Amino acid sequence: MLPKPAILLLTLSSLTLAQQIGAVGDWPDWRGPDRDGVSKEKGLPEKWSLKGENLAWKAPYGGRSTPVVLGDHLYLQNTAGKAETEQERVMCFNADSGKLLWEYKFNVYQSDVPAHRVAWASPAADPETGNVYVFGSNNLVTALTKDGKKVWDRSITEEFSPFTTHGGRTVSPIIDGNLVIVSTPTSTWGAMANRSQRFIALDKKTGDIVWISTPGGRPYDTSYAPMNIVNVNGMRLLVTGGGDGSAMAMKPQTGEPVWNLVIAKRGLNTGIILNGKYAIVSHSEENLDSNEMGLLAAFDATKKGKLGKDNIKWAIKGFMGGFSSPVLDGDRIYQADNGGNLFAFDVETGRQLWKQNIGTIQKASVVYGDGKIYIGSEAGRFYILKPHADKCEVLSEVEMPISGTGLASQKVPEPIVAGAAVARGRIYFVSSDGLYAIGPKKTAAKPWKPVTQTTEPGQGAPAWLQVSPTEMVLKPGETVHLHARLFDAQGRLLGEEKSATWSLAGLKGSVGDGKFTVAPDKVGQAGVIKATAGGVSGEARARVIPPLPWNETFESYKVGEAPPQWISAVAGKVQVSELDGQKVLEKLPNETLFKRIRVFMGPSDWSNYTVESDIRINEKRRQMGDAGVIAQRYTLVAFGNNQRLEMNSWQPEIARAASAPYAWKPNTWYHLKLRVENTPGGKTHIQGKAWPTGEPEPSGWLIDHVDPIPNKQGSPGLFADAQFGVYFDNFKVTANQ
Repeated sequence: MLPKPAILLLTLSSLTLAQQIGAVGDWPDWRGPDRDGVSKEKGLPEKWSLKGENLAWKAPYGGRSTPVVLGDHLYLQNTAGKAETEQERVMCFNADSGKLLWEYKFNVYQSDVPAHRVAWASPAADPETGNVYVFGSNNLVTALTKDGKKVWDRSITEEFSPFTTHGGRTVSPIIDGNLVIVSTPTSTWGAMANRSQRFIALDKKTGDIVWISTPGGRPYDTSYAPMNIVNVNGMRLLVTGGGDGSAMAMKPQTGEPVWNLVIAKRGLNTGIILNGKYAIVSHSEENLDSNEMGLLAAFDATKKGKLGKDNIKWAIKGFMGGFSSPVLDGDRIYQADNGGNLFAFDVETGRQLWKQNIGTIQKASVVYGDGKIYIGSEAGRFYILKPHADKCEVLSEVEMPISGTGLASQKVPEPIVAGAAVARGRIYFVSSDGLYAIGPKKTAAKPWKPVTQTTEPGQGAPAWLQVSPTEMVLKPGETVHLHARLFDAQGRLLGEEKSATWSLAGLKGSVGDGKFTVAPDKVGQAGVIKATAGGVSGEARARVIPPLPWNETFESYKVGEAPPQWISAVAGKVQVSELDGQKVLEKLPNETLFKRIRVFMGPSDWSNYTVESDIRINEKRRQMGDAGVIAQRYTLVAFGNNQRLEMNSWQPEIARAASAPYAWKPNTWYHLKLRVENTPGGKTHIQGKAWPTGEPEPSGWLIDHVDPIPNKQGSPGLFADAQFGVYFDNFKVTANQ
């Protein structure tokens, strides 16, 4: 039984949160205040024109993500610069006037996302603190104040080694109570070494990781399905689509998986909405039980565990709704298919009511408010539509100006691929070239004031124990304070349990009374810290990183092992092997997506150091792989087939790479050396060289580059893209002298 102080605490701070976030007039999430694409505002515009009618303002900043609005601040995520100066950024405008207030830029690094797909996700604004949260295409989570000052950031890339792909698909973050939640496919260490789509909840004020959840299976794709929080039979559920082709649900304050329904053979990208106890989901991939493409379906969301066909109420196979998320209007569903057709369906039966063409290719999601639908098309038109029971009335159809951002030979209207935002009596949307505000010239809306979500106390016996923070990166001798929090069966906080019993597994040190002190031994570790209370147990995970210098010959490891604190080594098939009578680190041959891997092994805030390693690239069928080392978010790569040495930080953007010819011989040992140094002038100096192992080190550098938009910190690591395998040995990391 919980002691009385804990019962008092639950009354004051337990979180079962109301559905709506923010005040009427705000659009703090890219799918709106209820994350379902619906606005409660009235008196919204029915028509507008580029010549001035109901055009409140326009700003010359385009993008591919939806703006969000909190008070009189509008936030837009897009890119700045081109080629070697391209960065991702957040822009803040005065929502009433369109005046640019500030912008915050950050680099893309260690990512496979191509330049034209950067800034896919939308920001999330917090009605309680006024902060804005951004999940970049580099998987960097950043918290900013409403004035553009950084509160904290956290590199999911270096702590979780995400699977980014050239698709660029990035999930927009959401805020729930004290948490900001993001999602991406990752492969880390221990029980999370396999590649799965994981949901990561961070404390919105500190950036500490509170929980990690793996509700689905191995992903086929990256996914950008929006997360929604709904209430089903009194239980709050975070519902979304996954890269494994499933619709899934978990408890938002704990991450505990509730149900999972696999419906497609590839990832889902559209949002899930709720009609009573039924969830509505769609996709345009191959169906799980047939080779037919596309599905719109309603299924019972009150169940638990692995769901099957018997949970589906109705289904429309062949509906290609893979990009644009739906909305619910009473007894009707509105959703656009990939071919630019907007449909209405009966919510109880799935029967089609009408179809309205709005283009040829459709990505933007439907937004509904004041009896009207607001939606842009990739064909460069913005529509205001009035839906009826049996037809759709076009109130306004505006062709956008000719785009100046595409190829010169393609004189097309500005494409619109992001959904609209409804706030302050206006409609805000972004095209490839511009940000538009439709509605009255002046608004009566007020600036932001803090809005705290309502709470409901937990009840009954403990059903879940959460130890936080988790997924920590620690130093020998460091002490951290942990919290053991108990939740009821509905995922509601009961309170913090001060009398929990604590234990360690895989870690050296001492733990008790919620305090863990790492042993002073200067060795790498990885393990869990376990707490038990109220008949339930929970764990936090921690890696311990030894200080520099490192000089790893791998002789202390058994064959088949890898350093336990290294990220993604297991998923990447990286292990200690024997070669020519000595132990080396081998990237095993692999012909799947795992032939290409990044392994990280240190904190993401290290700077001014040098990484060295011997490498040996295998050859088969006259094909060689690639091998490299990583320092401070820069990679020095030996390209076997291309016979060159290259330094890059963001490989798809070749304009910022530096390279030199180098004749690599197969099955031969070479030594790579990468030195990165932050300069007093605010830039970063990157130097790289290579030479045959055993020969004297050359005095000169083959790569000598100064980065004008530098990465000033980052984890050391290894890189391999090797269908037939590569070897590493004598891995060293030293602080620069």
